[in-house]
Amino acid sequence: MTPRQFQRVIPAILAGQCALLLTAPGGAISGPFTPAPPVTGEAGMVATQEAHATRAAANVLSEGGNAIDAAVCAGFTLAVTLPRAGNIGGGGFMLIHLAAENRQTSIDYREKAPVAAHKDMFLNAKGDADTNLSRSSRLATGVPGTVRGLTLALREHGTISLSRAMQPAIELAENGFVVGADLHESLKARPGHFKDSPAALKVYYKADGSAPAIGSKFIQKDLAKTLRLIARKGADAFYCGAIAEAIVADMKANGGIITKEDLTNYRPVVRKPVSGTYRDWKVVAMPPPSSGGIHLLQMLNILERFPLEKYGHNSTDTIHLSVEAMRRAYADRSRYLGDPDFSEIPSQALISKSYAKTLAEKISLSKATPSREVSPGLEPENDLESNETTHFSIIDRWGNAVTNTYTLNFSYGSGIMVPGTGILLNNEMDDFSAKPGTPNAYGLLGGRRNAIEPGKRMLSSMTPTLLFKGDKHLVATGSPGGSRIITTVLQIVCNLVDHGMNISEATAARRFHHQWFPDEVYTEPGLDPGTIASLQTRSHTVKIRSLMGATQSVSMINGRFYGSSDPRRQGALTIGLNGQDEKNGLGRPAGQDQRE
Repeated sequence: MTPRQFQRVIPAILAGQCALLLTAPGGAISGPFTPAPPVTGEAGMVATQEAHATRAAANVLSEGGNAIDAAVCAGFTLAVTLPRAGNIGGGGFMLIHLAAENRQTSIDYREKAPVAAHKDMFLNAKGDADTNLSRSSRLATGVPGTVRGLTLALREHGTISLSRAMQPAIELAENGFVVGADLHESLKARPGHFKDSPAALKVYYKADGSAPAIGSKFIQKDLAKTLRLIARKGADAFYCGAIAEAIVADMKANGGIITKEDLTNYRPVVRKPVSGTYRDWKVVAMPPPSSGGIHLLQMLNILERFPLEKYGHNSTDTIHLSVEAMRRAYADRSRYLGDPDFSEIPSQALISKSYAKTLAEKISLSKATPSREVSPGLEPENDLESNETTHFSIIDRWGNAVTNTYTLNFSYGSGIMVPGTGILLNNEMDDFSAKPGTPNAYGLLGGRRNAIEPGKRMLSSMTPTLLFKGDKHLVATGSPGGSRIITTVLQIVCNLVDHGMNISEATAARRFHHQWFPDEVYTEPGLDPGTIASLQTRSHTVKIRSLMGATQSVSMINGRFYGSSDPRRQGALTIGLNGQDEKNGLGRPAGQDQRE
């Protein structure tokens, strides 16, 4: 099947080259596809999951802004144009490479549990986890971190004003944008998700209850008002002012527990990234409370002991060994990972080469290890313990890079909108362990380190990642996908390093996933049937599932830029910038072209 994907070169009046990814309604390509050539550029690269956000960020770069400026612009724009995942009512993680200082830093703006939260808050009278409370009520909402996170990044590392960074988002919310198939189909599929929120139903559906039609104008006046207030008064408008008062009033009226003090006291945390090596590459990723960086490095350390290049891409041996590495990493995740401000996380032990050697020696080349025989592998302890996220990656002309993943958790979060604000609330409290041994919405198990406590950040799988080979080759990548994020990023790394793929080939290649429990290997449609049969002879239970991840990847090699948006999701856009027309290189003032 030929992919419904195309690459076009922007006319000379514009700056650079872009590829817009179009897919079938519903948001994914169902059949095999061939990667297009990577998008190229001479002065920077932007890849996001939504075209308006990419154009807005590219405009910032073309005006002379840096990667952090562009990232903050993209983050606020996605809150308008990709409401199922882009947000100001959620949280996430930003990983930054500062070229002039040759160092990396990260901003943890993950949501936090309110002060009134407690470990048994989602248990019913029988002591069982009540998923309706943890996913579809005001209790499901963690204290949002996105606004303070993005504004901190801009203040510490940006060069433009907050009002400039938010200009496209405000204009798109106020004046609207044309509804595409992605937005239409996502709303058409889930009207029941918003049943307890009249404010959300009014914004997202027409009076007759139907989703906004493809080609119609989608306007969000309340959200525009909220964004304008933040642009004018800064993050305090969200956490201390009228917006905070609206959130708290809605909580009080509907059984929520977030207070004005919870919002006022929220702060993002600047953390030192975790780092390691894979073959001759340096790998830098997010530290806890993201589990992504530690377990990415752990799996890479295990796989480094095997000649994957010799075995070949997606061969039986390569998939078998990768699954065995995944199995052991996710077992460790269940016990050892949580918020480092509440528990000591054995990060260095988990990412050590010696520990990987111990795990690798337990892997049989001919037979799968049953998950029931794999337990967390460090010293024993006394206690066991939506796919709708979005990611973007940006590199500027100076070599600064940002890789950012943020989310509301489920698609459109809890489905609850704060009246009069346009803000969708997250349901990230479900990412805590409501009860040890009880899986969350993504089937992930957890324990005491990820138990609910006041002020704690819930564990995440988000894995924004930077790769370096010497001082001439830089890659920024990441993905949405819930529990599959870590394994998606793992395969991007292996595709680039072990199998010599370019950024587009690495993105398009078929993916697979394993997470300890359930003891099943999930593969995307299109994997070779003979390979599946061979895996089954090694005692793997293989099931074909939907497509995995939606990576946004950019790279700089010897001063030239390359990028690729994942063809698995519709509406994504990658733009490479050329050197001419540094000011307004996309031909129009930022925001003007967003309303076509």
